[in-house]
Amino acid sequence: MAKKASGSNISQALGMLSRRQVITIAIAVVASALAGILHFAEANAVLTFVVAGVALATLAALVGDATEQLGTRLGPGATGVLQSALGNLPELFVGIFALRAGLVDVVQSALIGSILGNSVLVLGLAFLVGGLRHGEQKFSSDPPRMMVTLTLLAVAALAIPTLAFLLHTPAQPHSEGLSIACAIILLLVFLASIPISLAGGPASLPGEPAEAIEAAERVWPVWLAVAILVVAALGAAFVSEWFIAALEPTIAVLHLSQAFTGLVIVALAGNAVEHVVGIQLMAANKPDYAISVIMNSSLQIALFLVPVLVLLSLVLGGAYLTLVVSPLLLVALGLAALLGTIIIYDGKSTWLEGLALVGLYCIIAISFWWG
Repeated sequence: MAKKASGSNISQALGMLSRRQVITIAIAVVASALAGILHFAEANAVLTFVVAGVALATLAALVGDATEQLGTRLGPGATGVLQSALGNLPELFVGIFALRAGLVDVVQSALIGSILGNSVLVLGLAFLVGGLRHGEQKFSSDPPRMMVTLTLLAVAALAIPTLAFLLHTPAQPHSEGLSIACAIILLLVFLASIPISLAGGPASLPGEPAEAIEAAERVWPVWLAVAILVVAALGAAFVSEWFIAALEPTIAVLHLSQAFTGLVIVALAGNAVEHVVGIQLMAANKPDYAISVIMNSSLQIALFLVPVLVLLSLVLGGAYLTLVVSPLLLVALGLAALLGTIIIYDGKSTWLEGLALVGLYCIIAISFWWG
């Protein structure tokens, strides 16, 4: 009887998954298993890279879903904090394995690419889709203003070490120390924002119901959310290693630059499925929640993931990660932050503004095609 009851509970819990989530789980399981087989069989590197990328994208989506489900029990502010701590685990694992492999350019490009992918490409697509469907859309401008302010701080944390190095200032020989100091300051600012988020202040997600993301989704049991989070995170750790192992041979075969691979391919692989949510919310005429979901993702990477990887690189045993980036990466990020700030500040969005953001992302991506 106990086994029947247990089986019934599991069936009932699994019935709470939406069709999208079931499909995502199925793809994640199949792609992860296939990536492992290809890796250990030393199969074609490009095929392994593509399959591992699909597995990583779906696992990242599952981590995001499970984290959000846990957050619904803690309130909107705590959800943002929990997403910061756990939502970027796949990107963290990719960064760790890439640093251990000495791929600093890939890591730097992927981190900035993740920020650009959310704050420029996805936000632009969301504005474009929402604007074409609903015309001009209005949203509360206070939370986005706080987010773009903190994003500009993150840009400054990259700009100062980079300019200090390129301009041959007295700080040039101390780029590692300056990067560590900037990373610690970013983390302190992030920690200072946690009480505001917990209190539901301007840096937190708006209080939309969990069903706003997808009408068919329901609240999961705690055990199911924890189980999916743990399994997906562990899977992401293994798949990230296989993904990075196939990365260098793939770059050589396809004649891609490390910068373009990190900026576009690796960055989108870690966030691709999650990106759809923000666009869906804008299409459903929920601009406040859509903008918070999209921009919080960028902010978590800029204020949390980047400094954490800088500090972890000191003990990983591979290459050191500094905040000294290529001038083109810095300018691209600065222009993206500037254009995003101008568009966000008036609390309104149009399809043309969305198209401008998408155009900027395409220009940036093309500029890195050659290296």
